[in-house]
Amino acid sequence: MKTIVLGAGIIGISTAWHLLERGHEVIVIDRQPDAALETSFANAAQISVSYCEPWANREAPLKALKWMFDKEAPLLFRPQMDWQQWRWGLQFLAQCNDAAFERNVQQIVALGAYSHAALKDLVSATGIEYNRLERGIAHFYTDQKSFDAAGHAVELMRKHGVQRRLVSRDELLKIEPAFKAYGDKITGGTYTSTDESGDARVFTQELARRCAARGVQFLYGHDVLRLNKIGNAIDSVAVMPNSTSASGKKDFILKADAVVVACGSYSAPLLRSVGVDLPIYPGKGYSATFPLLKPEGAPMVSTIDDGKKIAMSRLGNHLRVAGTIELNGWDLTLDSSLARARCHMLSRRIEAILPGVCDTRTPEEGGDPQYWTGLRPATPTNIPFIGRTRVGKLWVNAGHGTLGWTHGAGSGKAMAELISGQVPAMNFGFCGMENGSRPLTAKAA
Repeated sequence: MKTIVLGAGIIGISTAWHLLERGHEVIVIDRQPDAALETSFANAAQISVSYCEPWANREAPLKALKWMFDKEAPLLFRPQMDWQQWRWGLQFLAQCNDAAFERNVQQIVALGAYSHAALKDLVSATGIEYNRLERGIAHFYTDQKSFDAAGHAVELMRKHGVQRRLVSRDELLKIEPAFKAYGDKITGGTYTSTDESGDARVFTQELARRCAARGVQFLYGHDVLRLNKIGNAIDSVAVMPNSTSASGKKDFILKADAVVVACGSYSAPLLRSVGVDLPIYPGKGYSATFPLLKPEGAPMVSTIDDGKKIAMSRLGNHLRVAGTIELNGWDLTLDSSLARARCHMLSRRIEAILPGVCDTRTPEEGGDPQYWTGLRPATPTNIPFIGRTRVGKLWVNAGHGTLGWTHGAGSGKAMAELISGQVPAMNFGFCGMENGSRPLTAKAA
């Protein structure tokens, strides 16, 4: 079969690779000049099966209200004149109960475990190097109430086969001694030895190069103008080179047996143009990548700071710090007062936890923190949409939220298996499958 994959992030490139492995002819289209230059560019770097927890829980509504006027809040809802945002918000609220939380955890963890195995197989087959650290993931708490509540999360994860465990402050500091300077503020933590970390951008770009070497056609610097629909099936995709491409500006048509939409947050408006309406909304996330001043004092274990809901991962001679979600539409600016406040919070927090270890100076102070922001494609359940739509030849692989790196390899493999007529070996509600699928709304054109 000939398959067109729209999007060259971790989801799209993983899909392309696994389609190639199954004998498909593949074309990948992306508006950027290379792979992984949007949401996959500078994420938290964690492969975190043990922390595959939905945002929606019984405490989320009250927290979201409390945080609405806090520029540094972990989850910041900024109301827009956008009914898609409000619809998403109402659907999110409907998931804020214990029954939905546990149901959603099961789905997310199942995909996470499947994806982690797929990633290991892929790395073994390709030999890709991407600052990988197989040291597990730790999570520390700075107040007793949160640490007490962590026991319930551990119990739930262990119920689904994840070996996350509670650890005391002393044990946490043995697992990662870099936090000793902050140790008097830590009440305890959790740890999962089977999790890992690594640079998603480097991995994705290296995998894309291997795809190209084996015959995948890449149309970088090309915009998707429209999906051309005839009857209830996709007939073709109209694309045009943009300013990042060396080609001319003339649009052209591509035809294939299948089209996979893997454009992150931008998947939703593209799919709606042909009557497939999915609740995927952008969550603006931030990261900072700091040069290390004292490499010997930097953590080797990827860690989550529960106090600010930020993650930190060692990437060679740099520390990547990422976190916060801002439901604020499609804004990608880094120079607004809100964006600056959220970026500087990352700098201040790391300086407090790891004093003098990183160069946390702002650009104005002569530093080079490499601040970044990207739109995380979030669903109300945090479960991505993977599978067939009701429009013929049209498939979707989108809605991974903050877990695109964790779920990327498995989502790509599962997508390729489904297109090839196979059933992935996990308990997951794939779109378009009769058993446990989530319905997609296909409106009349």
